[in-house]
Amino acid sequence: MNESPTPKRERPVIAIDGPAGAGKSTMAAHLARRFGFLNLETGAMYRALAFKAIDNDLGFEDEDALVALADETRIVLEPQLEGNRVFLDGVDVSRRVREADVTAAASKVSVHPRLRAWMVDQQRLMGQKGGVVMEGRDIGTVVFPDAEVKIFLDAAPEVRGNRRYRQSGPVQTKFTEQASTTEEAMVRELKERDERDRNRAESPLRPAEDAIILDSTSMTLDEVLAAAEAIVRSHVAEPQLH
Repeated sequence: MNESPTPKRERPVIAIDGPAGAGKSTMAAHLARRFGFLNLETGAMYRALAFKAIDNDLGFEDEDALVALADETRIVLEPQLEGNRVFLDGVDVSRRVREADVTAAASKVSVHPRLRAWMVDQQRLMGQKGGVVMEGRDIGTVVFPDAEVKIFLDAAPEVRGNRRYRQSGPVQTKFTEQASTTEEAMVRELKERDERDRNRAESPLRPAEDAIILDSTSMTLDEVLAAAEAIVRSHVAEPQLH
């Protein structure tokens, strides 16, 4: 979509979309620091609700129950220099929502159309004034189709799996007795998440028509971040950035 923002925001919205493990969080945190914006990590909102669903023993396929749960849930993101603190109903769950079982559950919870609509409303409220970097799966296509900057960050699943494995190391979850997750298992999990995200009925993962696609498969981290900075500067006038 190529809609222009109305009314015009004082500061831009930077939308970063892409598959799991592409490095969206790292890019968002960097751009937020570089340009003095707030970094609102929307995926953390899905993980917070998924954690609450786990805690309440709800099935991830039960959309009615999940929507009812969302209606009595308050999720607050408190931006920090290095990512966000995540508060669920007033409780800091920042560490818990990064764990493997919650991350996997969030991908399953996020397929439900009415739940996604609830999340989109929350995310729009957070970013409506601009001056934010938002990353997720559908920021540029659904949440802010009028974002001034749209980046779709991608990489081959094998590369994403390798990066995530090196970052996380051994993983222990409540659903397995294994002491660690192999790199092969992580790649397989990412491919499964890609399949769910790209083929869900509501807001499937895809680049916005006017997004800049940045494939980091053969790039170093420094190269990716430099390219992202250049994209932002090419789309937004300097006074709006500072």
